[in-house]
Amino acid sequence: MRGSVVIKNARLIMNHEVIQGSLSVVNGRIDSIDSGCSAALGAVDFEGDFLMPGMVEIHTDNFERHLMPRPKVMWAEKPALIAHDAEIACAGITTVFDALGVGEADTESVRGQTWGSVLLALDQYTKDNLLRADHYIHVRCELPAPNTIELFEPFRGHPRVGLISLMDHTPGQRQWEDIEQARVYFTGKKGWSHEKFEDKVNNAAMLQKQFSAPHRQYFVDYSKHTGIHLASHDDTTEAHVEQAFAEGASMSEFPTTLAAARFAKKLGLLTVMGGPNVVRGGSHSGNVSATELAKHGLLDVLSSDYIPGSLLSAVTRLVHEDVMSLPEAIATVTRHPAQATGLTDRGALEIGFRADLVRMRLHEAPEQSSHAFARSVWREGCQVV
Repeated sequence: MRGSVVIKNARLIMNHEVIQGSLSVVNGRIDSIDSGCSAALGAVDFEGDFLMPGMVEIHTDNFERHLMPRPKVMWAEKPALIAHDAEIACAGITTVFDALGVGEADTESVRGQTWGSVLLALDQYTKDNLLRADHYIHVRCELPAPNTIELFEPFRGHPRVGLISLMDHTPGQRQWEDIEQARVYFTGKKGWSHEKFEDKVNNAAMLQKQFSAPHRQYFVDYSKHTGIHLASHDDTTEAHVEQAFAEGASMSEFPTTLAAARFAKKLGLLTVMGGPNVVRGGSHSGNVSATELAKHGLLDVLSSDYIPGSLLSAVTRLVHEDVMSLPEAIATVTRHPAQATGLTDRGALEIGFRADLVRMRLHEAPEQSSHAFARSVWREGCQVV
């Protein structure tokens, strides 16, 4: 899947500036970048639209959402994958780390199921060239769950696994310091009764004490042995960040406090925050605002989390509010996540890089802030949207 194309009359979003010019692609790679207008016959005229690198998404629950669109409703793997892939690509994401959670005492949850058939579908559809985006896997490991290691087994040695994150969603700490916020989430999104939620809270401390530490050590050792990137999750205190750093984590996903994000920066961990947090103006869990972290220079990577289209919306908002320049904001969804996951051949408009490209337009509506959307998308020089 490699193509050739010439693009002209575009505003190219480079690493540190925006230039008016043209770009050519040969055999799936960026071959030349020039200021001014190309005279090549058959060139795609962008009519002044922006040309940006394809986005790199390292944490999205969107595939899980398609696999279980309603509580207790499982959808077939291949139709779910096709729908997820199309939504991802249409959002301008050309490389995606599908975040799949392992470990859940509730067997009716998607994260309480085995992932073997899902991985087979992903491998088969990739082999058959049916997917628009380039798919990797981010395994989210729920440490206090009794069955986490068992459910991880299909991922062991799988070549798509590029990121592992360590999670502990025990109510009363980290993301769910506010137990009432946790109640709203579990009874709302997961359809739990209040009685079921109370039962979970009552048993959570016991499960955490029994399983969290040994499971944590298991995945830390596995990531070190395999070289897979490791991320912490929902760091709240400096102690959380310090533990993750000592274990070899390179990223702090969704720190819940300014103090945790500051300490992560001090130790050299990249901070990952959610695009929906930026768009909504705050965390749905009542934790620290991603925009606040950006104002303090503490935002390195944006993920779409649960809404693929939130990435471009978040970028636009950061620029509109003068928190970041356009190249800086674009880097949080392209260059930085690519570098964070060791993908050194994408994420920027540079000669020799993969021609993963997005034609992006900013729409200015009267009395409203601008809105960005992807008009066309190319992966390795082949148009997929």
